[in-house]
Amino acid sequence: MSRLCHHGGRVLLLLLVAAACRGDPTGDTYDTAMCGAQASITCGGVIVRYPFYLSNATRALPNPKYANSSTFCGYPGLEIICGGGDKAVMMLGNDSYTVSRIDYASLTVSLADADVANGTCPIVSHNVTIPPPPSSLHLADTVGMLIFFFRCAFGPAANAPPKPPSIHPLTCGENSEDAPTQSFLLPASPLPPGDLWHRGCEAVYGVPVLGGSLPSDANDPAWRKDGYIASLRKGFQMSWDRSDRCSRCELTSGKCGYNQNGKFLGCLCANGLVDSDACSKISDSTLRLAGSSSKKKIIEGVVGGGLSAVFALGLIAIVFFVRKRKHKKVNSSSKLLKYSGSGGTPRSMGGDMESGSVKDLQTHLFSYEELEEATDSFNENRELGDGGFGTVYKGILRDGRVVAVKRLYNNSYRRVEQFVNEAAILSRLRHPNLVMFYGCTSSQSRELLLVYEFVANGTVADHLHGHRAQERALSWPLRLNIAVESAAALTYLHAIEPPIVHRDVKTTNILLDADFHVKVADFGLSRLFPLDVTHVSTAPQGTPGYVDPEYHQCYQLTDKSDVYSFGVVLVELISSKPAVDITRQRNEINLAGMAINRIQKSQLEELVDLELGYESDPATKKMMTMVAELAFRCLQQNGEMRPPIKEVLEGLKGVQDLCVMEKDGGKDKKGPDPPLSPDTVHAQWDSRQTTPNTSQ
Repeated sequence: MSRLCHHGGRVLLLLLVAAACRGDPTGDTYDTAMCGAQASITCGGVIVRYPFYLSNATRALPNPKYANSSTFCGYPGLEIICGGGDKAVMMLGNDSYTVSRIDYASLTVSLADADVANGTCPIVSHNVTIPPPPSSLHLADTVGMLIFFFRCAFGPAANAPPKPPSIHPLTCGENSEDAPTQSFLLPASPLPPGDLWHRGCEAVYGVPVLGGSLPSDANDPAWRKDGYIASLRKGFQMSWDRSDRCSRCELTSGKCGYNQNGKFLGCLCANGLVDSDACSKISDSTLRLAGSSSKKKIIEGVVGGGLSAVFALGLIAIVFFVRKRKHKKVNSSSKLLKYSGSGGTPRSMGGDMESGSVKDLQTHLFSYEELEEATDSFNENRELGDGGFGTVYKGILRDGRVVAVKRLYNNSYRRVEQFVNEAAILSRLRHPNLVMFYGCTSSQSRELLLVYEFVANGTVADHLHGHRAQERALSWPLRLNIAVESAAALTYLHAIEPPIVHRDVKTTNILLDADFHVKVADFGLSRLFPLDVTHVSTAPQGTPGYVDPEYHQCYQLTDKSDVYSFGVVLVELISSKPAVDITRQRNEINLAGMAINRIQKSQLEELVDLELGYESDPATKKMMTMVAELAFRCLQQNGEMRPPIKEVLEGLKGVQDLCVMEKDGGKDKKGPDPPLSPDTVHAQWDSRQTTPNTSQ
């Protein structure tokens, strides 16, 4: 009976999904060989499949309205030329680039300029042409830039500008006929003024290369001689975006059809029909999932019986209930991590949210050997720090990407569970202020490893009170922007479905990129938050000084726990003090307790970092006071009295608007009213009600 229920439920579910996603048939047909012939081919060692397409796989649709129009299965701009099968080539504008790899998990394609493949001193003679819309191709985040200056005349000659110190002459082939007259510039160097390029050089070209292939020293003679050639030949990466218009088509096993002008023609279905935006029928291969013996009877029963929607939903609920009971809590690390290409959202599969089992995790799998090579066998000189149950190493992948690799301390059940949870969460998050997750090793690997984007500028903690504090790089406007972007990341986490509570918000988990933009990291303590509950009971975890006192005492996890921790972060930003410092007086070891005491007594000058301009600039003093008041509200003992993170974000944006307005001389006042003062929030606290004043 359960087997029949399982089969019937699966087919019924497929029918309902198809009905929800069905499109309108256009009545047109197409040659199915156009899509089938290129399901997956290898060209020059590169696997080519949808959404890429071969230049010789285009066909003309028989409908007269498509006359003189070649149609292809794939996305605009992703055409591959397979010349004799020994080389895969893409055209960007009028220039050809050799394709060395297509990564369908990270949506990147690795390219190299065909003009630099040969010769002892290759000369770059053009810029890269980024395809215009509807193509979604763009330079990947892994790309750095080399700028080449050709046939330059600097020095004492008439009207010749002096040579900028930031550009370095190339010495490759300087004693041979093929010596290029050019100079190059690393991306970290300041660009010379634009007029120098035109007055001193005949041509200037910007060339993308892999960021990891660039040297740290622009003055390295070996680099100027021929080292740059290796960077050019390694090429660069471009990314493509998934087509929103094609999402429904692809969900129904169709493939998007476009013409050579980039016009969307319809959803090309396996049965040879062209539908408007989704295939209106379930394919035979999909139905076979339910078992061929019962397929006909079940479909006839569904159609002939005229089952109502209520009955259908009830049957689906029963099927899901039966299936759910089959999923038990697993006890071995080898069964903790499950991967599937189905693209499903990873969810916690047991009644207990701590179970850590993950289903349908869609992410790129790295081999242990690849990551061991990338980190130089986990060399201690590559260590970036510890956190989230693992040590983090800097690594360079074979494709040139610079990454951060988190290595599990040991394979205990608890630690594997932690990593499973982190991988599941990271694989579904997309926000500019969240660290990007590239993938991990499989559950069968000798070690579990997670791979993230490398964020080069350290943590906020490093700059506030760590080894980079002496640089004084974080001015007040930068700190305010860090607060805004961090709050934006948390607002995103709390707003998605199901909501996510970070549970370990702290300044060491807020990374900064080269432009001091925020990347919130380390989701090892995160939990998916069910929509039908307001809190989750779980063992207290987190970092001393940041843990919500209500959570620590009552084991109640809510989104307001993150708000409390973020309140501590705000205090760190205005004070440059660490969250816990045992050298402070006993009742001020925890920064939260110290902040509440000083704010209540209107003694902010004893809390804030005076070097930020608190005493010298009235506008800065006003803004820092407003942020302190927001922090006070976040740090309230009663979680229900704390504002939601979205409200905190709006308050911070209001302070930021004030910062802009003060710079403009007070013109065009805009933004929300300033936050309430501590005295108007609720009755003043006694300091004993705050976070315990001892180191946890």
